[in-house]
Amino acid sequence: MLGTWVALLIALAAGASMAIQGSLNSALGKATSTLMATLAVHLIGTITSSLLCLAILVAGWEKITWARAWAGPWYAYLGGIISVGIIYAVAFSIPKIGVAWATTAIIVGQVTCALIIDHFGLFGLKTIPFTWMKLVGLGLLAAGAKVMLN
Repeated sequence: MLGTWVALLIALAAGASMAIQGSLNSALGKATSTLMATLAVHLIGTITSSLLCLAILVAGWEKITWARAWAGPWYAYLGGIISVGIIYAVAFSIPKIGVAWATTAIIVGQVTCALIIDHFGLFGLKTIPFTWMKLVGLGLLAAGAKVMLN
């Protein structure tokens, strides 16, 4: 049970971080361009990830090898391509509709897609069946988004 709460708190922090990141990406996009901001964010992320991998390797906390980096199924690497689209879309949409509207639309889209992925167990994930209660929850989420954004 404690593990579930820790995971939920980490997910909550990730959600808050996404709103901050989107705002920062939008500010960078205004200063440069949306595409250049997307490139800069990914370059900085690549450098940061590389340094973290190096630190973990030197510390001996985990065995990191290039072979392991490419051990996943081909479709798992599409996340890198999708990430470019996400960062671009967020940096593009926030200046036009605001952080709250963009984040709300993102959350509704995420939850809808997550329910589909769970139901079908896509990408090798555990199957979690769609229920009528989840449909009610999705409807309430969409209704809440509509109320909040008016």
